Amino acid sequence: MTIYPAIDIKGGRAVRLTQGRADQETVYAQNPADVAAQFKAAGSAWVHVVDLDGAFAGEPQNLAAVQAIAALGMKVQLGGGLRTRESVERALGFGVSRVVIGTRAAESEAFVGELVQSFGDKIAVGIDAKDGKVAVKGWVATADLSAVTLAQRMNALGVATIIHTDIGTDGMLTGPNYAAQEAMLNATQCRIIASGGVSRREDVVELTKLSQRHVRLDGVIVGKALYEGRVDLVDLLAIASAAKSDA
Repeated sequence: MTIYPAIDIKGGRAVRLTQGRADQETVYAQNPADVAAQFKAAGSAWVHVVDLDGAFAGEPQNLAAVQAIAALGMKVQLGGGLRTRESVERALGFGVSRVVIGTRAAESEAFVGELVQSFGDKIAVGIDAKDGKVAVKGWVATADLSAVTLAQRMNALGVATIIHTDIGTDGMLTGPNYAAQEAMLNATQCRIIASGGVSRREDVVELTKLSQRHVRLDGVIVGKALYEGRVDLVDLLAIASAAKSDA
């Protein structure tokens, strides 16, 4: 299982939002690349980056900051405002390893299918769920579609990776929604990256146990708990590494 430390970018700075609300913002660093460098020094190969301005505006807004992170040599998983083929190609051209399609995935299966045909497993789909329903447009709107149904449609298109965020737990430090993650694993053949709620090392331990029952649980995104010192990235990487050795 892979640990994906997260960097959310808004106004060029590294921030965290509580439950995706733009009015619930905490600034953690002026330069996101400095945060990524710390993650790299801790031993992380990946970093999960969200362009929050892009998610709200509908097109990427912080690509200079993303490019600076990619230049560090880390594998970057990027989401936020990637709603056209051109924006996807631009991000991949900057050295991003995997792009995350969110809102457009709920709106157009054809769009996702074309991207998968062209870019294969560099395309992931982000499914953000609020009470089991898909949330879109920076979480300010909810589609009349269940998260599991959307996941099954993406699976049929050949999407390799789904990032499943439970909005109810995101940024709340209350622990992951294990039942929702397991339901997603049971519903598709995609790799699943769990997101939302990690608050302590025991949460990651529990997810590694889930990954041993469901080998397609690819990883977990960890954000606020890292920034607030509730977990240590070196420790989490060691937990994940040990789980791989035991598998």
